[in-house]
Formats: sequence, C-alpha cells, structure tokens
Amino acid sequence: MTVVAVAIFVIAYVLIASEWVHRLVAVLAGAGLLLALGIVGPADAFYSERTGIDWNVIFLLLGMMIIVGILKQTGVFEFVAIWAAKRARGRPLRVMVLLVLITAVASAFLDNVTTVLLVAPVTLLVCERLGVGPVPFLMAEVFASNIGGTATLIGDPPNIIIGSRAGLSFNEFAVNMGPVILIEIVAFCVALKWLFAGSFVADEERVASVLTLNEREAIRDRPLLVKCGVVLALVFAGFVGHAVFGLEPSVVALLGAGLLVLLSGAKPAQFLASVEWETLVFFAGLFIMVGALVKTGVIHHLASWVTAATGGDALVAALMILVVSAVLSGVVDNIPYVATMSPLVLQLSHDLPAQHGGALWWALALGADLGGNMTAIGASANVVVLGIAARNETPISFWRFTRTGVLVVALTIAIAVPYVWLRYFTFA
Repeated sequence: MTVVAVAIFVIAYVLIASEWVHRLVAVLAGAGLLLALGIVGPADAFYSERTGIDWNVIFLLLGMMIIVGILKQTGVFEFVAIWAAKRARGRPLRVMVLLVLITAVASAFLDNVTTVLLVAPVTLLVCERLGVGPVPFLMAEVFASNIGGTATLIGDPPNIIIGSRAGLSFNEFAVNMGPVILIEIVAFCVALKWLFAGSFVADEERVASVLTLNEREAIRDRPLLVKCGVVLALVFAGFVGHAVFGLEPSVVALLGAGLLVLLSGAKPAQFLASVEWETLVFFAGLFIMVGALVKTGVIHHLASWVTAATGGDALVAALMILVVSAVLSGVVDNIPYVATMSPLVLQLSHDLPAQHGGALWWALALGADLGGNMTAIGASANVVVLGIAARNETPISFWRFTRTGVLVVALTIAIAVPYVWLRYFTFA
C-alpha cells in the first residue's frame, strides 16, 4: 500500500507540475484512486484530523471569500489600488515593495490565506491601472504572506500546530520569530528588483492618468463599507483571540460571512459568485493525497530519519530540521507535514539539554513556513493565489512559480540558518 500511495502521489505531482492535465483533474484522479483502492477510507479522508481533509482550512477560505465578495461591491479595492499607485508615484517597483510590506505586516496579524484574499483584488486593479502584468506582483505577495506569517502564532496554520504541541504563547512566537522575519522581509524587498527583473515597465499614459485620480471617488457604497469594516474588525478580533473565545478561525470566518450577508442583504448569486470553488475542491483532493502518505507512514519515516540522523547533537538537529523541513514543506503542504513532525520534535526536545530544546521548535517553524514558498502547492496561500490568477485570466504556471520560489526559499533559509545558530547556540 505504501508503494502504491507514493506512486499515485508522484504521478499526480508530475501531472500538476508539467501541466499536461489541469491540476484539478490530476488531484481529483489521485484522490479518487486512493479511495477506490482502499488505501484511505471515507473515515480517513473525511473525518480524521490526522489524515483527512482539513475542514477548518476549507471553511476558513469559504467564509473569507464570501466576505471579500461583498467587500468588493463597496469600491474599497479600487480606493486602495489608486492610493497605493499614487503613493508610489506610479513606479511599478515601488508599488510592489509597498504591496509586499502591506501583505507581510497583515499576514503577521491575520492568517496568510485571509491576507492574500484581501490583497490580491487590489493588486489586480493596480496592475490594470498601470498597464503592467499582475503575475510578478501576485507571486511577490504570496511569498511575502508566507514570510510575514511566520512571525506570529496565528500568522501561518503550522504555527498554531507548533504552539499547541510545544505550549508556546503568542508573545513567545513574536519575540523569537519577529526579529528574523524583519530581516527576511528587508532582504526580500531588496531582492525584488532581481527576482522579477523586466517586470517593472509601466504604461506612462496610464501612470499619468492614475496620478490625477481622486481615490475617494472610487467608493461606491459608503454604508456598506461601514458594515464591512465593523464585521471585518470583529472577524480579525476573533482570529487574534480565537484561543480565548474557544472558536476555530473557520468558525469565526463563517460567523462573519453570515453576519455580513445578513447586514448587507446580498443575494446568494452575488456573494457566491466570488467563491473560488475550484480552489476549494483542489484543496480537498490534495489533503486526501497527503493524508494517504501520513496514513501509510511515509512522512513519519522521513521525519524519523531526520531525527535519527542528528546523532544527539542539538545544533545539528536544529539545522537539519530547519533545512529538511524547508525542502519537504515545499513538496507537500506544510500543514500535514508539521502535524506529523511535531510529536517527533517534542520527543527529541526532551532528549536534549533544556536550553537547546526550544531551538528545535523555532527551526521547525522557520523551515516549514518559509519552505512553503518553494512550489505552488507548498502552502495554502500559494494555491489560493494561483486560483485567483487563473480566474482572472492571468494564470501562473507551476514552474514559473517554482523557479522563483526556489530562489526565495534559498534566500530566506540562508538567513534563518545563521539566526538559529547564533541566537540559540552561540549567544544562548
């Protein structure tokens, strides 16, 4: 069963990467085969927290997509697009840096999926106004969301898993991850000019016309904007305090979506039109495929090999977990990877000196979160942005994303390695 599960995953992955068939067809065929062959059963695929579809992710996305769909009707995305373009004086590189900084900061306090759902529509409008291709901008933002989300407990779903397993607080995450992520973001902004060389030529006539616009005139429905603002504030408060309230982020998003639908009086055809159904179904199939690798022990064996190869050396263990987590999280979604790796890191941390055990958790968080930038399916935010791009007829190919993603991961991990070494071993 293990060999069959790996074979199906590899074949589906190759089909997704090569784009010989549509990615949704590949992932659904793979998930269907795994179910038909009995490698995973209905209970494994639909009800298990360890091997099944992560419904929290699915319904978090659904709720936020509905909220964004209603928010679009206010004209606020046009407002932000014009504001950003004017502040950057219409220069594409400056616009990209500004959007990257907004995305990174927002991703630290929201989850990165919610952030890209809010920022992507703005980006598409900015690029349309300036006459530049939106693909590099969307890619830069998703990279920034995964980097920025690493900084806090709630910024990236793997962090929530790590915090729960290790008993780490919001403040502990911010103190330990915040400094290195600040450095990562600065380095990433500096590298944008080379990562996306040739993408910063705008239409001068469009730039001139944008600079004459009054962004306030873009707001079409002020009462609805106020209602959206109130609901979003409540949703964001729910995200930040979800542990205190005892509500999962998915429940918070669905409650917010329901409240906004009620307050706005929107009809189903209006707010459901913005839901990326293809993205949601792709996620479901991907979760089933990765769940099969978890059930058959593939990911467990890989993680065990990492921990066994350390030889009891705390520094070697931390750096190996960091680098291997970055590679593996680029191949499979980082959520199930962290869920599988966490018990092993917990055990290993108990076997090491107390002053070094904590370094393993920070290495796991950095590796899994930053490594998610490597491929189009490495992190949830990546899949969401690719879905939005495809829907707006500006598709991002798997290899175009991966070519740049590998460079981004190499840059960020190159910064993370000396940070872990210096902070937790040299100056500990």
